[in-house]
Order: sequence, then structure tokens, then C-alpha cells
Amino acid sequence: MASSALPVSPLAPAAMPDLPPVAGVRIATASAGIKTPGRTDLMLMVFDPGTVAAGVFTNSLTPSAPVDWCRAQLPAHQARALLVNSGNANAFTGARGVASVTRSVASVAEMLRCDVSAVYVASTGVIGEPLADAKITAALPGMPASLDAGAWHPAARAIMTTDTFPKAATREIMLSDGVVRLNGIAKGSGMIAPDMATMLSFIATDAPIAAPLLQQMLQQSCNKSFNCMTVDGDTSTSDSLMLFATGKAPVAAITAMHDPRAAVVQAALDSLMIELAQLVAKDGEGAQKFITVEVTGAKSDAAARRIALSIANSPLVKTAIAGEDANWGRIVMAVGKSGEEVDRDRLAIAIGGVTIAKDGERVAAYDEAPVAAHMQGREIHLAADIGLGSGKATVWTCDLTHGYISINADYRS
Repeated sequence: MASSALPVSPLAPAAMPDLPPVAGVRIATASAGIKTPGRTDLMLMVFDPGTVAAGVFTNSLTPSAPVDWCRAQLPAHQARALLVNSGNANAFTGARGVASVTRSVASVAEMLRCDVSAVYVASTGVIGEPLADAKITAALPGMPASLDAGAWHPAARAIMTTDTFPKAATREIMLSDGVVRLNGIAKGSGMIAPDMATMLSFIATDAPIAAPLLQQMLQQSCNKSFNCMTVDGDTSTSDSLMLFATGKAPVAAITAMHDPRAAVVQAALDSLMIELAQLVAKDGEGAQKFITVEVTGAKSDAAARRIALSIANSPLVKTAIAGEDANWGRIVMAVGKSGEEVDRDRLAIAIGGVTIAKDGERVAAYDEAPVAAHMQGREIHLAADIGLGSGKATVWTCDLTHGYISINADYRS
């Protein structure tokens, strides 16, 4: 199903932010006709020599051919290009899928006169359909002429599938010796339960960051953002998150976390990736409500995150919210099935800041009126205090509506 056929999510931002150029990055898009004729479905990002790459990919045991390729090239950390297509995931396509990646990468490498190991790829769309890579290689020769440092908005649109709006974010970072820039785009609407990390996100900075540190920073930010976001509990074959650092900003190299500037960049990267993750949740297929789940008092942060995801992935919780039903018993159920240590008689539940249950039972003076009013809004807040420790986590998701069924029932049509 083409994204243009879907109404824009009511949770979409009023406008995309302006993404200024990142030194050392140029972008081009094209219509290759991979699935829908006339739709922009190909994106090429070209990096100046010296750019380093970091990546985190799906933990699915049925990964796509592009994911396998990127994993194999990542140890070298060198990047000259990123090629992304939408409309076909090139997943579960066997030897033909591998050959498609090989041919596409070779075409880009020949065009840029670089080694194939410096070319990364990603594909998103239908699983199990062979990728007609001849359409990609036919479109590639015309793309260098349109490379543009400011083409971030077209890039965000080119990678969409069932997304109803493009997702982008930017940060300008003031360091002690100068200014660096950070831009990111993402796509994702369904089959979203990153476990790496279908979800794609690509981020670029002009900061000169050493490759091992860049990988460390990306993983840390991923754990605070995309790994704390879910739409439907299904981990894609294609989840790919990549960060590229061109080193073109006029500041000294950042090589270790003990450099005070590294913490500043890390905070900005955390913030940008949380924004992108929340945008993905706000564009969940058929979503009408954005849900924040906050868990405190767990045995550990990891336990809190698993409990929060148990709540966020519960179809019963998500459908109750879609129906604006303050059925807090479903939250109790989701906490109990999480597999983490809980104590029924210490558990507290709140919706919209109103405590409903405490010490294992409903609060005697509970008034459902303010909770019912909160449930009618677009942004819903659920909280569970486990009462056993200091572990805490926040997770983002969306409600589950008839729209999700309709979109996915018709996805291949």
C-alpha cells in the first residue's frame, strides 16, 4: 500500500523542522518504480572521504540481505555512500537477494570510484518478493547530478512505506571549540518493536568522532530511544540504525568518552533519537493516541523496561486506550505477565497522573471522572510503580485501532 493512500496521522507534527546541511553530506532521490510507478522510492546519501560509520541492526534471526551486508562491512567503519530503497524489503529472498545487494553496491562504488566496503544499503517494504535491482541500477546514473546538501526532506519521504508523514530532527551542538551539527531521518509505522536496534533511521554529523566512540555513542542512544519504543511488538527483518560522522566541522577530534565534549554530543544524540523514536510511535499504523508508559520502583532499569514494554505491547491495553476506556485492570495484567519480579501488594497504578490503585488494591476515594477526561485526549500517560527498588524506564507506543487491521490486511494489494 502506498503511503500517499493513507490519511496523515492526527499525531503528526504541524510541520517538518528545517534541516540545515551537514558538511560532508550530499543527498539525491529518484523514482525507480520499485513498487509504485512515479513514487520517489530511492535515496542516495554520499559522504566525503574520511567519513566513519556506526550501526545497530535487528536481532531478528531472519534478517534481510541488506542487513547482512551492512553488518559485514561495519568493522571497517569507512563510509562513502548509503543507498536506500522503499517498496521492497529484500528480505527472505535467498541468493537472489544477496545478488541484488551485490549488484547495487557495485554500481554505487563504480559511480563514486570507491571500495564496495564503503557502501551501505537498506531496503524496506514487502518481505519475500525478489528485488528488481535493475530498476535501481538504471536510476543510479542520473542521481549524482542532483546531489544536494539540503535534500533532507526529500530523503525522509523517499524511505517511507506505510508512514503517513516524514520524520526528521536536527540539533546544533555548541562545543567548547566550535559548533557541530546533527541531522536525522527515520521511517517506521508498522512491524515496530526494535530489538537491536519495518524501522530505518539514518543520522549524520560533521563532528570528528573516532569510530569506536561513535559506535559506543550510537548504542547508548539506541537503548534510550528506539529500544524504548514499540508499535505492535513485531521486530522487523530490516531494522537498521546508522550514524555517519564526516569530521568536517572545524573542531578538534573527539576520541574518548572522558573528553567533556563527548558528553555534550551524547546528550544531543540522545535527544535527537528520542524525538525520532517518538515520531515513529506517533505514526503507528492506524494510531489515534500517543502513549507514554512510565515504570518506577522495579528491581533494575532493565526490569523496568521489560515491564513497561509488556504494558506497551499489550493488545488489551492498547485497544482499551483506543476505546477511551480507563480499564486499569489491563495494566495490572500486563505488569503481572512481564516475567519480572513484582509484588501484587506493593503495586501502584496511575493514569494521567491520577493514582487509581495503590498497595495492591483500588484507592478508596478513586474518582474516574478526571481519568476518563484524560483518556479522551491525544496523549495518554500510564504509570506503574512496582515498589521493589529504584529501577525505572519510560517507553512510548500508540493505541491499537481498526485502522491497523485495515492497513495490514491490504498491505500487499
